[in-house]
Amino acid sequence: MPSAAIVTLVIAAVLILALAVYLLRVIVSLRSIINLLGKITFGVRAIAHQTEPVNGLVGDIGAEAMAIDRALKGLIAAKVVERQEAS
Repeated sequence: MPSAAIVTLVIAAVLILALAVYLLRVIVSLRSIINLLGKITFGVRAIAHQTEPVNGLVGDIGAEAMAIDRALKGLIAAKVVERQEAS
């Protein structure tokens, strides 16, 4: 076998080895990312589950705040009318 063929085979083997090492590093990185994303997803779901009871309360509080706002606007309007009548 000529020496050029041996050199070509050695270079090809080195390139394949380098590519294999690179791909293994990519696999390890992706597994680490998948693990981290799994933990994040678990945390987000836990937060969503824990805050689920609050959703109904927020709607009730918003409705009551709107009622208070309407009542205060009515009082202000009545006070303005009262002052205009007094003048």
